[in-house]
Amino acid sequence: MERATLLRAISSSSSPSVLVSARFFSRSTHRLSRLPRRHRLILNAGRSSLFRRHIGLVSAASRPSLHLKKHFSNFSVQSVATSNPQSAPEALGADDSVAEKLGFEKVSEEFIEECKSRAVLYKHKKTGAEIMSVSNEDENKVFGIVFRTPPKDSTGIPHILEHSVLCGSRKYPLKEPFVELLKGSLHTFLNAFTYPDRTCYPVASTNTKDFYNLVDVYLDAVFFPKCVNDIKTFQQEGWHYELNDPSEDITYKGVVFNEMKGVYSQPDSILGRASQQALFPDNAYGVDSGGDPEVIPKLTFEEFKEFHRKYYHPSNARIWFYGDDDPTERLRILSEYLDMFEANSAPEESKIDSQKLFSEPIRVVEKYPATEAVDSKKKHMVCLNWLLSETPLDLETELAVGFLDHLMMGTPASPLRKILLESGLGEAIVGGGVQDELLQPQFSIGLKGVSEDDIQKVEELIMSTLKKLADEGFDSDAVEASMNTIEFSLRENNTGSFPRGLALMLRSVGKWIYDMDPFEPLKYQEPLKALKARIANEGSKAVFAPLIEKFILNNRHLATIEMQPDPDKASRDEAIEKKNLENVKASMTPEDLAELARATHELKLKQETPDPPEALKCVPCLSLQDIPKKPMHIPTEVGDINGIKVLKHDLFTNDVLYAEVVFNMSSLKQELLPLVPLFCQSLLEMGTKDMDFVQLNQLIGRKTGGISVYPFTSSVRGKKDPCSHIIVRGKAMSERSEDLFNLVNCVLQDVQLTDQKRFRQFVSQSKARMENRLRGSGHGIAAARMDAKLNIAGWISEQMGGLSYLEFLRSLEKRVDEDWPEISASLEEIRKTLISKSDCLINLTADGKNLENSEKHISNFLDMLPNTSPVASIPLSARLSPVNEAIVVPTQVNYVGKAANLFDTGYKLKGSAYVISKYLNNTWLWDRVRVSGGAYGGFCDFDTHSGVFSYLSYRDPNLLKTLDVYDGTNNFLKELEMDDDALTKAIIGTIGDVDAYQLPDAKGYSSLLRYLLGVTEEERRVRREEILSTRLNDFKEFADFIEAVKDKGVVVVVASPDDVDAANKLRPNFFEVKKAL
Repeated sequence: MERATLLRAISSSSSPSVLVSARFFSRSTHRLSRLPRRHRLILNAGRSSLFRRHIGLVSAASRPSLHLKKHFSNFSVQSVATSNPQSAPEALGADDSVAEKLGFEKVSEEFIEECKSRAVLYKHKKTGAEIMSVSNEDENKVFGIVFRTPPKDSTGIPHILEHSVLCGSRKYPLKEPFVELLKGSLHTFLNAFTYPDRTCYPVASTNTKDFYNLVDVYLDAVFFPKCVNDIKTFQQEGWHYELNDPSEDITYKGVVFNEMKGVYSQPDSILGRASQQALFPDNAYGVDSGGDPEVIPKLTFEEFKEFHRKYYHPSNARIWFYGDDDPTERLRILSEYLDMFEANSAPEESKIDSQKLFSEPIRVVEKYPATEAVDSKKKHMVCLNWLLSETPLDLETELAVGFLDHLMMGTPASPLRKILLESGLGEAIVGGGVQDELLQPQFSIGLKGVSEDDIQKVEELIMSTLKKLADEGFDSDAVEASMNTIEFSLRENNTGSFPRGLALMLRSVGKWIYDMDPFEPLKYQEPLKALKARIANEGSKAVFAPLIEKFILNNRHLATIEMQPDPDKASRDEAIEKKNLENVKASMTPEDLAELARATHELKLKQETPDPPEALKCVPCLSLQDIPKKPMHIPTEVGDINGIKVLKHDLFTNDVLYAEVVFNMSSLKQELLPLVPLFCQSLLEMGTKDMDFVQLNQLIGRKTGGISVYPFTSSVRGKKDPCSHIIVRGKAMSERSEDLFNLVNCVLQDVQLTDQKRFRQFVSQSKARMENRLRGSGHGIAAARMDAKLNIAGWISEQMGGLSYLEFLRSLEKRVDEDWPEISASLEEIRKTLISKSDCLINLTADGKNLENSEKHISNFLDMLPNTSPVASIPLSARLSPVNEAIVVPTQVNYVGKAANLFDTGYKLKGSAYVISKYLNNTWLWDRVRVSGGAYGGFCDFDTHSGVFSYLSYRDPNLLKTLDVYDGTNNFLKELEMDDDALTKAIIGTIGDVDAYQLPDAKGYSSLLRYLLGVTEEERRVRREEILSTRLNDFKEFADFIEAVKDKGVVVVVASPDDVDAANKLRPNFFEVKKAL
């Protein structure tokens, strides 16, 4: 799915969106297909240090790298900008007298050198609301409003309210203005997050008119939502009893309820929640702000309303503006809302109490749902969690602790991480190291895939390793590499299409929400300089050893969480829920049951009745005249160096060179394909003849901005054979470009693929990741499986990242010890087949001068590549059997997919297909799968290169009912009536996707992929014209083609055993059942 979405976006001139790395609940945005990777667990809201958090946002335009952590450049790097540097915006900011007239007093003002911004902190005099107004030259404007929302129990009020306030408001009395904004806005970000102690509502857009439209809808939503007077919204988004007929069983329904059932099906999620609640038994973090499915049904509508009244008030608000818009207009917009309120007591009532430190460590043993498996004894998890301090750390200490975290955990070569993985005691790391986004910082580390007999050994190894690090310190190269990683990351500030202003907002709010200085988290230059000086003067051991001793080794506030697999837990939980509902029904009279059935019908009728046209007109919308008629131009020069094709993109990158080296994979033997991801990881995480992998890892960190290697596969429209490549990505300051290409050559040619012990670790880690994906991102597994049944590129991708890959890893794990010489030889055969000058392509993004200066280094690099003769492509015709499959896992929710190839029906691609797909996502599928069906997400995706049109659902309580919705899509389109306003919205929203905001590296990378896939500038122009000229008749014609999905589509679901059994009873032999966990 990620591949298909990525390619569809690129073909119509977008880039893949960044996937948000901050850890929080996320309301679905315009591409629900991306949601699971953006969506993080609420208990993990604080589970990353500032450095880890920032690095997690870096360079998201690429496919995920197999190199687990990025590495960055030398000490003397300069600040990196998106566009040519402007003079410092000294004069930007609202006039003080104007601010006073609008009801605001200026608290403080600073120029923030790190982000070239003038920031002013205001206070609204009447209510006490605080506003950070950050002004600069960034066109990607950001607004956010944040409330402190500490829960008292695990009924999930903050989370349900976050969903509900966006379901209609005073000025915008629709069912869901949020969805109308998704349909017809040019937003670059539109979302909402629930943390353990706060709720955030951010938006972003590069179009000023659109930006202020978004701001107004969000302000009206949070302050004047309809949901506090409409119990049906509470029932829809939170929970309700559902009874279609008095003779049937009662069930629970609700979007958040089913979302959290999915969360509580994932072992890593259960571990994280248990860790947080054990560390914080006495304050707001000791309960689940997202909601525990066992507790959510205890929430009443009255409690829900009171929570909004109490906390969603200007006195409890922190408001953020960022970008190149008028600072005075920001205050004018705010004053219209804030002046309607009087100050209240929320700031005192919402304060987060500190957790007192324990006098003795504690131990918690939890169960998680598992299946009966032969290796269940090796499926235990153990995690050690420390609360570091009773109060927030000062900036200097926080910086040092974050640096220490990166030294211990930040890369595959980091000692704590390396020693744990090399021990063979477990399959993968759990815990997140330092976590500092909550009031008090924490540190967590452990392993999963542990034998019951080895639990104690893991704990002892963690403690002995930490003691050894305190006693012996860190290697000087490791310290230098970490410093460069951190400094390059902070200065480059490459957040992909995730708005830079939002990344800064989340960083600032992490302190501001606790009544601390909102400016301080934005300023890192002086503290970093001081830390570097201290390390240089005192030595790293003198800086870091006392921190390990104080905060970990001598700290009694330790919570050890042991997770045990329980094959009966899932069925036991379902039985308890069923019994509770039976008791509810038994307590009702016939009249009660009739009333519940009537209320269920009434709610569904409301959910499925569209808003009247007059109501839809109240949501502000752009016109087609606001939309650029031409696609975004990316300068691309096609040349050659030493006879090898080179693509150059002359873009301002502030002296950073971004490079991709591409090798053709089409001549690789079919049986070697599943080894390719492990081959890529081996290149970056094994050593050479002269350096072990730690030294190589550190050298990459000291000299470059990071190197990654990964496979890329796609269908090519109009061609039988797929596009299949290995891509090596790297970046460095331009003066380090020689180092970059020398290291890329070292990685490709000098790394020795002979380290059996490390390879065994890679297999175990990959297996653990894939098993986790099955439970948490089952829709991605289902999508890959359907693709593999429908086209060759899909089959290749599934061999390297789907269920077939997991099956391969399980067999490979047994073979590593028995057949290592053969496996090592296969890895070497992959290298000899792929790494060749004859079929290489180079892609470069930098300004003209640096592109020219890099040519001699590229020439040398190419001269060092093997000059083997081109190997003929191996034609592939493999596909998986096109049977309906049910992949069974222990889960409380399902992921339901259905797909077919539209090109096989004779469909010829038109730009209107993009408009129609987006419209279906935001209307029919949203309303039927999510709103009335209760799933967390329902969406369709059209891979315009292969022709595969797919439906998918996410955390879905249904199975066959969802398939029925999919099958009703063509009738929905045939009967569709749409006025000009609705059509215009659909077109504008699609252009918003197509013109997704990109930083320079993403522009260069998107251009590369278009080149590989044969997407010309002329085709982009034609597609855009077709999008802009889409008419209602295009929807009707498309209905005929997607009828093929109904009639001939293949179905793949990732689902619970009970739901699959029930489906096969209703439709005998409908699914071929495949047990995966």
